[in-house]
Amino acid sequence: RNDLLELMDDRYGKNATVMISQLPTDEWYGCVGDNTLADAILDRLMHNSHRLEMKGESMRKRLAQVDGK
Repeated sequence: RNDLLELMDDRYGKNATVMISQLPTDEWYGCVGDNTLADAILDRLMHNSHRLEMKGESMRKRLAQVDGK
């Protein structure tokens, strides 16, 4: 967790960072376990970000139905 903060801090304002997660950002607090640390990570990650939220059925489920699994 501290490594993620260090990485985000090093890249902030200098390099593009792509983050992919199945968890909505409001659930990161429970995952990180430390609200202050989660705030620091999310602050660096979300500032000037482009956020794409994808919704829909899982492609694995759809492909399994096609394959008859």
